[in-house]
Amino acid sequence: MDPLRNFGFLLREVSSLSALNFERYSGGLGLTLQQCKVLTYLQRNEGISQVKLAALTDTDPMTLARTLERMEGDGWIERRPDPADRRARQLFLKPPAQALLQNIWRVADHARVDAMTGLSAADRAQLMELLERVRCNLTAALDAGE
Repeated sequence: MDPLRNFGFLLREVSSLSALNFERYSGGLGLTLQQCKVLTYLQRNEGISQVKLAALTDTDPMTLARTLERMEGDGWIERRPDPADRRARQLFLKPPAQALLQNIWRVADHARVDAMTGLSAADRAQLMELLERVRCNLTAALDAGE
């Protein structure tokens, strides 16, 4: 059988195992995996809409809304009106989220060491480059199909 046939399955399995490994280290954070995902995506995309964040985090919009409500209540994020769309709200991190993010990235670093064990620095760089190219290919293909 052609090993490339397993491409999608392998990516999904690696993603699931990576999330489980992250959760193994994250017990002391007091955060759910979903909250960690939201905070890290917001760090890279401040001002994003709730709809776009749901797509990026692969989260049901209603589930994300409940998560955001809790996080807003905890003082980690704020929602501001979108000047371009009265119906939409933009999401921003508040200062208390910065300390949480430092801890999240520390846990992610530990989990990543497990995943990258046995790979040289060159292997790691090549892996990341190839995955980025695959992501770009898929993004372009999906954008062309719209």
